[in-house]
Amino acid sequence: MKKLLRIGSKRKPKLTEREQLLTGDLQTKVELIQALIPLGLMAVAEQLQGEVEALAGQKHSRRGGEPGYHRWGSQPRSIYLSDQKIRISAPRVRNSAKNREVALESLEGFQEPRNADEAVLKRILYGLSCRNYEACAESVPEAFGISSSTISRRFMKASSRKLKELMERDLSEYDFVVLFIDGKSFAEDEMIMALGVTITGEKIVLGFVQAATENERVLKSFLNRLIERGLSIEDGLLCVIDGAKGLRCAVRKVFADKAIVQRCQWHKRENVLSYLPKSQQATWRKKLQRAYEKPTYEEAKAALNRLKPELKLLNESALSSLEEGFEETLALHRLGLFPQLGISLKTTNCIESVMSLVDQYTNKVDHWRNSSQKHRWVASSLIEIESRLNRIKGYRYLPTLRQALREHLHLMKEAA
Repeated sequence: MKKLLRIGSKRKPKLTEREQLLTGDLQTKVELIQALIPLGLMAVAEQLQGEVEALAGQKHSRRGGEPGYHRWGSQPRSIYLSDQKIRISAPRVRNSAKNREVALESLEGFQEPRNADEAVLKRILYGLSCRNYEACAESVPEAFGISSSTISRRFMKASSRKLKELMERDLSEYDFVVLFIDGKSFAEDEMIMALGVTITGEKIVLGFVQAATENERVLKSFLNRLIERGLSIEDGLLCVIDGAKGLRCAVRKVFADKAIVQRCQWHKRENVLSYLPKSQQATWRKKLQRAYEKPTYEEAKAALNRLKPELKLLNESALSSLEEGFEETLALHRLGLFPQLGISLKTTNCIESVMSLVDQYTNKVDHWRNSSQKHRWVASSLIEIESRLNRIKGYRYLPTLRQALREHLHLMKEAA
């Protein structure tokens, strides 16, 4: 009988297990995940039996194997598949000549968790609490014995390594041209962070310090430690900060004439508006925004100066706020790069977005026990976030910014 062909119909290609896992529904995914453990156990059993045969020969055979070695039953043992602890029945081999059991090398290898601390770190960062970890582990067939205290110890070990990695990282291998510094409230403390931007636009977390406020003494010590770790300021830096006086003083004293400060225009505008009645704030927000958006220094300064007489009549305190740090809010304009880099460097948005991402991890903690816990959580979050940060907009103009900084700070190197 001839086979009938259906016109216009195509046979769907069979999906691989990986494709089923990525595209299937929840039940399909669960079934595939659960199937991985039996497959892993089969591979473990084959490996153990292979070693037993090499020592004691084939089962029910007197040939092969090492002289004096023979099978000696089995016993319950546990192994790790990744960071998952699994029960197995492990074969045993005995050396009759020496009257002792022979340790199986492959079994010992399987009893060492692979990247367990890192796996626990990621799972806890992404929202699985220590108390819930054991229940989740026991829901997987064959898994057992992962207590919250064990998970806590693993997390502490992994997060301590992340803290050491972040706070001791050699900064001399990076060519930074921009430095963002800002603080965020963290429980009852302030975590002050530094984010560097390299000449090619990558964002690198430099570190953080815990303090009650953004005071000058703490920040001077923090910035000096960054220099000791290799932060180079010889070619000049653009430091983007908010209006904190302690931070401004620390930058001036540590970096001296090797840095130009760009005050965050958003913070300055909102500070001015805070002195005005609510009925006037929307109008003045637009006026100040239009003035700051002028492309050149001369135009922006003239536009802001035209607002001063009107602002003085309305509220002299608001005028004083506008005049405080006036030139520093126009640093990018003075460098001639506001149209190219203003969207990225006129505010502290770059570092504030990083701190917002840190919140997504640390907000899961209900109670902070001590400073070490805070430091480990913040460091682990920052390391996790850093790999996902995009280059800043306008990064192609950063070499031009470097040149402008050198000229403005009189750091031009003599030709060789």
